[in-house]
Amino acid sequence: MPQIKIVAHYQDGRLVKGFTNDFLPTKDRLHIVPMEAPPSAHPVEVQIKDLKAIFFVKDFLGDSQHQDKNEFDPRKPTPGRKLRVVFKDGEVMMGTTQGYQPGRPSFFLVPADTTSNAERCFIVAAATQEVAFVQ
Repeated sequence: MPQIKIVAHYQDGRLVKGFTNDFLPTKDRLHIVPMEAPPSAHPVEVQIKDLKAIFFVKDFLGDSQHQDKNEFDPRKPTPGRKLRVVFKDGEVMMGTTQGYQPGRPSFFLVPADTTSNAERCFIVAAATQEVAFVQ
């Protein structure tokens, strides 16, 4: 299984940037090898219930000058349904989803900003304050 670049955001504000090869949306945990760990390092076990979200990223550096836009480009098609997510920590994300259903423990969101470093996000519903479909 290939290694996937992720940034795990914990509900308490911590971040872990690294690689995983055992993420499954139906599992209650995954393992991350932190990006700065030596090649022989053992992966860190992460409980999904402790997370706010997992960001599947293009690279770990990103662009520190880039400000994600919570707007949809009207010139580009939006696959899926538009969604506004407000996290308990106050962060707001806009994106599209093809699998959100109220009551489910998690869902995927593709950011509205197509220039974002995040290609998609796995959001833990318990870390959200509000989730709403938008027009």
